[in-house]
Order: sequence, then C-alpha cells, then structure tokens
Amino acid sequence: MFCVIYRSPQRDQTYLYVEKKDDFSRVPEELLRGFGKPQLAMVLTLERTKKLANADIEKVKLALREQGYYLQLPPPVEDLLKIHLGKKDPV
Repeated sequence: MFCVIYRSPQRDQTYLYVEKKDDFSRVPEELLRGFGKPQLAMVLTLERTKKLANADIEKVKLALREQGYYLQLPPPVEDLLKIHLGKKDPV
C-alpha cells in the first residue's frame, strides 16, 4: 500500500495522507478548504514502514482503506501554566 503525504500551508504540523499522488477525490471539500493547497511532503510504502513519527500506522492504513484519506493533526499544546500550578513546592 502506497501513501502520499501532504503538508498544510495554513495549519502548522497538519498532514493529509492519501493513496495516490494528487488524488483528493475522496477527501471532503470542506476539509480541503481548511487545509489549503496541499504541499507534497513525501511518499511511503506502508508495508515496509513499521512506525510513523506522529501517527499510528494501523489507523492510517484503516482510514486509507475505508475513507480514502487520513488527517494528522498537531499534538496538543502543553499548558505550561497549568503544569506549573499543578506542582506543589516543598515547604
């Protein structure tokens, strides 16, 4: 199974995975509008790939088979203030 990954020019760390290069026919139009003009990032063979950097490879394969695309969103931003306030200073 081949996978083509595109980077969003509008949303940092957001990637769109599809099965064929420049084939966005199964991607909802609304998603594409919010994503912006896809910029080619890389092409992978998922059978030879054991792990992806920020996505579960089995979820990617399943999404590609069932819906024709996979959208990778950026990891949640750490709330450093919340983390800091959650720590108790020893007295």
